Amino acid sequence: MEPRKTTTIDRAMAEVCRICPVCRQARKNQAGFANKLVKIVEARLCLFCRAYERVYGKKAHEP
Repeated sequence: MEPRKTTTIDRAMAEVCRICPVCRQARKNQAGFANKLVKIVEARLCLFCRAYERVYGKKAHEP
């Protein structure tokens, strides 16, 4: 199966995740509360975190 191409909307939503204070803290402090929270929320609820993964090829909580 081919990998999905990123769209302009995906890139815009990934940018929101990139500047999100919670996600930024999760990437900065790997042992903190924000990291644990983002790990739980990103796959299930947050559309921005999922777009971040599609665009950058890594999870929103990974540095």
